[in-house]
Formats: sequence, structure tokens, C-alpha cells
Amino acid sequence: MEEAAEHTKLWCGTAAALAVLGGRRGRRAALSGLAAMAMAQLLSNAACKQLVERPRPPKEWVPHDNSSSFPSGHTAAATAFTTAVTLTWPFVGAACAVPAAMVAVERVHSGAHYPSDVAAGAAIGLASTWTIRHLPGVLRRYVRLT
Repeated sequence: MEEAAEHTKLWCGTAAALAVLGGRRGRRAALSGLAAMAMAQLLSNAACKQLVERPRPPKEWVPHDNSSSFPSGHTAAATAFTTAVTLTWPFVGAACAVPAAMVAVERVHSGAHYPSDVAAGAAIGLASTWTIRHLPGVLRRYVRLT
């Protein structure tokens, strides 16, 4: 599961399948999932990991890179994609929930992250989905007010 989740391959492949096979609803779900995932990646990897330089668990557990452990970018991406797809197409979102949960558990089990890293990644994923879903309305209200 870890290899499939590397560089968001699993979620991009799912989005491609949804866009090709899912008709209009599939394209909406794919776009929503990819947008939320992109925001989660920005928040977790480009912002939080730069601000919080938490060392990863000991290398004796599992060899890993020296990037910051907090938060889990894999979990943030998986949670954001799955949540956004679920809000657009619940049946497909439920199917995505299984591999998303497996990614989160595997990040701790492999020794790449502490449980709090994964919890923070999930929170970032949820916040990213909320932001992507509500940003158009917020922008419309802001533009009307100015």
C-alpha cells in the first residue's frame, strides 16, 4: 500500500478512472478530490513540515528519509481525496475509505510516523476538503462586499 500511495499515485489513478468511467459525477468527484488533495499536500508538506521539524521515529525501526515527521503528508492526501470524493459520490468515497485508512495505519506501522503525525495529517486533509468545498462561496461573498 505504501508504494501505491507514494507521490499520490493511488489517488491520481483513482481520479483518472473516475473521470474516464464515472461520467459527469465521476469528473466532479475526481476534480474535487484532486483539488482537496493538492491543498492538503501544500499545507502538510510545504507549510507544516517546514514549520515543525519533528524527527522521525528511530531508523532502527525502519529506514526512512530525514524529512520532518510531522504531519503525515500521505495521510493528509488520502484523507482529503477520500473525504472530497465522498461528499460528491458517497458510494465511491466509501470504497476509497479502505485504502485511505490502510495508508494511515501503515504510516505508523512502518515506523515512518508517530500516531500524532497521522492524526495531524488526517485533520489537515479534512480542513483542506472543507476549504475547497466552501472557498467558492466565501470568495463570492467577499467579491460582492468589495
